[in-house]
Amino acid sequence: MLGPEKVIAFLATADAGRARTFYEEVLGLRFVADEEFALVFDADGTMLRIQKVREFRPVPHTALGWKVSDIRSTIAALRERGVSFERYVFLQQDDAGIWATPDGALVAWFKDPDGNLLSLTEF
Repeated sequence: MLGPEKVIAFLATADAGRARTFYEEVLGLRFVADEEFALVFDADGTMLRIQKVREFRPVPHTALGWKVSDIRSTIAALRERGVSFERYVFLQQDDAGIWATPDGALVAWFKDPDGNLLSLTEF
């Protein structure tokens, strides 16, 4: 029933101005609107709504991720814009913070200013 319908992605922020700067200027998403209850971005055809909330506690797992064609160059570009990548003691990550999954995908994680855990995956 919903298979052919478009997905809308949601995150939350307690600081809309800081979130807008991060998603628009650091990640390079196209800003669409600043609505009463959410910031709206276009993530290559997927609507991303960052809900404006008073208080926010991020979840400890990945909330949103991107499929990238070259994870190493994407990490390098994001690092140049001030993004730090997460390190996990329970994963074998390389110097760039990339973990190779058992099936060969490459994954790295970083956080937005509110602590939402975001990821990059190269399949």
